[in-house]
Amino acid sequence: MPTLPREHPEPAQSHQARRTAESFGTNAQGYDQARPAYPDDLVARIVAGSPGSDVLDVGTGTGIAARQFQAAGCAVLGIDPDARMADLAQARSLRVEVATFEAWEPAGRMFDTLIAAQSWHWVDPVVGAVKAARVLRPNGRLAIFGHVFKPPVEVAEPFAEAFRRVAPDSPFSDQPARRPLEMYQAGYAKVADKIRGTGQFNDPEQWRFDWEQSYTRDQWLDLLPTTGRLTQLGPEQLAEILGAVGRAVDALGGRFTMHYTTLATTAVRAATP
Repeated sequence: MPTLPREHPEPAQSHQARRTAESFGTNAQGYDQARPAYPDDLVARIVAGSPGSDVLDVGTGTGIAARQFQAAGCAVLGIDPDARMADLAQARSLRVEVATFEAWEPAGRMFDTLIAAQSWHWVDPVVGAVKAARVLRPNGRLAIFGHVFKPPVEVAEPFAEAFRRVAPDSPFSDQPARRPLEMYQAGYAKVADKIRGTGQFNDPEQWRFDWEQSYTRDQWLDLLPTTGRLTQLGPEQLAEILGAVGRAVDALGGRFTMHYTTLATTAVRAATP
């Protein structure tokens, strides 16, 4: 698998936690099996609003979103900094190059669509928007999207309490059990501001998709270790958190319904004069 040379040095702050960004590959198989896909309506809307079928997937991970775009008839090239994630994506018949987006060298290649599924927050927001404009064809679409997890309070509170207890020094330990949707919407609005600031795109749009998924106790305990809060914990810390959450789900009858909101910021590359 190609690991591409750097186009320029990494951003100084690495936005802002490179260790976390590259920790998901510790269990790439589990990540691929447990993480949810993206709404079909979102994929269809992006494809319909793009001028062609060439897609660049930034932070492709194991290729969850990339496979959905392939199924919709697109030719997808993935980029990911973690070779472990990229290896699994390649095993799923995806083309992947190992690099951060900031360092990746397009070598003259251009795309009709650039997507970033649950990954743009690991990209330098200024460098990323400018580079996206450079690799998109005129009228090409940039689409940045991700899930907001809203577990029931009966599950979220025991998780937050156990996490604070076993990982008090973690930068995530002071976060509330359930962050309001408005916090995420504000983050996507900031992404839109960076895109707008390049002067290379039409005015960005904000999209929203609400949906639900049912989880059994085991399904939820398979997903939790793939999240950024938990990928760097030790086995004993992880076991204590999963035990607390498992007991909480058992108290709900062994399953619960997760309410998801998938948010997207999307913009069309301005046509050249």
